[in-house]
Amino acid sequence: MMTRARLSISNRRVGAAAWTIARGWFAVIALACTVAGCARPGPSVLIPSPTVAAGAKLVIVYVATTRAREADTLNVYTNDRAPKLNYAEFTIAIPPHHQPGEIEWPHGTPDPQTNFVTVQQRLLSSQEFERKVAARGAGRTARKAGIFIHGYNVNFQEAVFRLAQLVSDADVDGVPVLFAWPSDAKLIGYVADREAATYSRDALAHVLTVLARDRKPGDVTVLGHSMGAWLTVEALRQLRLTGNTATLNRLEVILASPDIDIDVFRSQMQVIGRLSPPMTVLISRDDRALAISSRIAGERPRLGRLDIDDPRVQEAARAADIRIIDISKLSSPDQFNHDRFVTFGTLYARLGATERRTAGGPGQAGAFIFNTVGTAISSPFTLVGGVLSGQ
Repeated sequence: MMTRARLSISNRRVGAAAWTIARGWFAVIALACTVAGCARPGPSVLIPSPTVAAGAKLVIVYVATTRAREADTLNVYTNDRAPKLNYAEFTIAIPPHHQPGEIEWPHGTPDPQTNFVTVQQRLLSSQEFERKVAARGAGRTARKAGIFIHGYNVNFQEAVFRLAQLVSDADVDGVPVLFAWPSDAKLIGYVADREAATYSRDALAHVLTVLARDRKPGDVTVLGHSMGAWLTVEALRQLRLTGNTATLNRLEVILASPDIDIDVFRSQMQVIGRLSPPMTVLISRDDRALAISSRIAGERPRLGRLDIDDPRVQEAARAADIRIIDISKLSSPDQFNHDRFVTFGTLYARLGATERRTAGGPGQAGAFIFNTVGTAISSPFTLVGGVLSGQ
């Protein structure tokens, strides 16, 4: 009787935990269906359009991916894991009346006047990829490169168009590279996505090494979003463990809404050590996606939902030489409040060099709040606790 009673209590606890997780997923699914009508863009959006609108902005995106191709000669990718990196190049046309922060997806036949459309695409060999993204000449623009590592529940074409949008809105003048790992692109695929990201960390470390080659410190910007931020930090840890300090020293790392257990992050950074310029972490205290992630992980807090008003967070930022920026006051293009980095990138790019330094530039570690009023920027960063900047 005692054994049966214990089993009954245990089963109820397991059932309650499962229901807590399921309830979180139901909320996410309901919200996602409200936002997008449960429709996702398919590979057809990457088929080149026969026409380009007058006044459209063209963005070339280079891709390195651990996704498998549907066929060796097709630039179409599945969620299977490739035994080696695949490479591609896409030219995306941004419509003339594009709204910053948005991706104007086609519904049915793409209209170049109003939709993002693919203009050209081609497969690349590893040698072609390395040649195209290599630093060329002594010019500042030629030497700059940026790599975007997307997050959980993102399909290939969504990642390509998101990077094209970021490049267009922020007026990026360097070489844009997408690192696409084989996300299942399913709301219930969280565990599968985590494993796929883990599978991809050595490949990302290799791509970072390729990008950093022959470039100066700070010439390579690394932007990891959500689960992609976890993958990014794992790749940085791998570079440190293999003694690839030269690559680490050339990177400027930004983690946007990082889906990383705080204790895990602390352990990772003990291996990675301090970076120069300091690593930047973009956080939002009301990030609903990370709230669900925390619930799935047994209420373990996530790095992307830190409370910047907590003195312990402020002290940790100063001690670890990390720049933590609270962007909770910015509008978000999604109802999860998980994609505010898109808005941040656009606004920050519009600041002049002097404003960036005043606002806590790349050389300053500590805790900051990014404030905006409408589309105008007023005192972009308000330092939380003046002691953090050494003042």
